[in-house]
Amino acid sequence: MTPLDIFLIVVAGVFGLLIGSFLNVVAYRVPAGIPLTRESRCPHCDQPVRPWQNVPVLSWLFLRGRCVSCGASISPRYPVVEAVTAVAFAAVTWWVLAAPSTAGAAGTAVLVVAYLYLGAISVVLTLIDLDTHRLPNAIVLPSYVVGGILLTLASALTGDWAALLRGAIGLAALYLFYFVLRLVRPDGMGGGDVKLAGVLGLYLGYVGWGALIVGAFAAFVIGGVYGVALMALRRAGRKTAIPFGPWMILGAWVGLIAGEPIARWYVGLFTQ
Repeated sequence: MTPLDIFLIVVAGVFGLLIGSFLNVVAYRVPAGIPLTRESRCPHCDQPVRPWQNVPVLSWLFLRGRCVSCGASISPRYPVVEAVTAVAFAAVTWWVLAAPSTAGAAGTAVLVVAYLYLGAISVVLTLIDLDTHRLPNAIVLPSYVVGGILLTLASALTGDWAALLRGAIGLAALYLFYFVLRLVRPDGMGGGDVKLAGVLGLYLGYVGWGALIVGAFAAFVIGGVYGVALMALRRAGRKTAIPFGPWMILGAWVGLIAGEPIARWYVGLFTQ
């Protein structure tokens, strides 16, 4: 890890703070149908939020979690999302830069942007699904275009067209798998989950077959453990609706980061 890499990781973290602030806005406004271009206002007194009151994390701490105008409480979720996004952006940048690669500076830069974009939609879709049990088309569908363009550009710069082909196969395979699940159990799988599956399959397949398989499987393992834990705590029953998007996303990141070594370890159990 060079000093330049460390600098880029720090810059990505600071950028993540700003993006996290924006994601808070997206998570609130998109499900409510509120334009993203509208100025920020306190939801209690409708007074405009001044720029100095909108500095990620620091403003919330300085204001002690309360609106300047009316004194209403401001949810701690706002600085938490900003901080988590900052850490996620720094971690994703480190992951891409630390991975063995012959991509070159330009190819690596595009891959960083591609996976930071995935990180951003991961955060906002998790928030929205937990809040509303929805995965809005306004976020999911453009992700096919953005992800496809960025990964195609990365392959053009690196010459690794096999990765792009795997990504396309991963997109189709995971979309079809979730589509069949929805046909079999329409009450257990939402249409948004099916659409999100294609986006995650694109990124997982781009990394490798192991990432795709582990990422797809991990979603059901993690989601199943969460569901069992809720039932054990008597906070949910067998028919309780539980948003699956967050577990698809978490499982995908497990596949992206650790899928290839996990797959090699598993195959090795049968080849020794």
